[in-house]
Amino acid sequence: MEGKPVSASQIVDQVVEVFPNDLNPHGTLFGGRVMQIVDTLAAIVAKRHSGKVCVTLGIDSVRFLNPARRGDILVCMASVNRTWRTSMEVGVKVVAEDFRTLDHKDILSAYFTFVAVDDDHKPVEIIPVIPETPEQMKRFDEADLRRRYRLTAHRS
Repeated sequence: MEGKPVSASQIVDQVVEVFPNDLNPHGTLFGGRVMQIVDTLAAIVAKRHSGKVCVTLGIDSVRFLNPARRGDILVCMASVNRTWRTSMEVGVKVVAEDFRTLDHKDILSAYFTFVAVDDDHKPVEIIPVIPETPEQMKRFDEADLRRRYRLTAHRS
């Protein structure tokens, strides 16, 4: 089965502004709101890569690193790290940009696992991903370690 390069499906600079209705009582971005944004972007990347409908199987290693505030511009990045027979890992990173100073701070990083499905909601095979850069190759290898850990932990 021929593969597809990471660059063919990745999202590099999707931007979203933080509005007042996105804030919690502390004046920072709701964690659930940012999760909604990144789940949607990760699903788009998975669908672009596989050419199939993809459903979220799990989310690993979600880290909220810093708060985002009203008016911040969220810069979101997502790409397929690795594929297996019917599943794939999509890595997501979100950075907040202060529109006044253009300073950046890391907001979130997470790993999503998606399964490609057919019209009957049954898992289907997906094409391999081809890492193109040293960083993508590193993420490719690390994704397999995370998967092995998940599978081992799930059996316990």
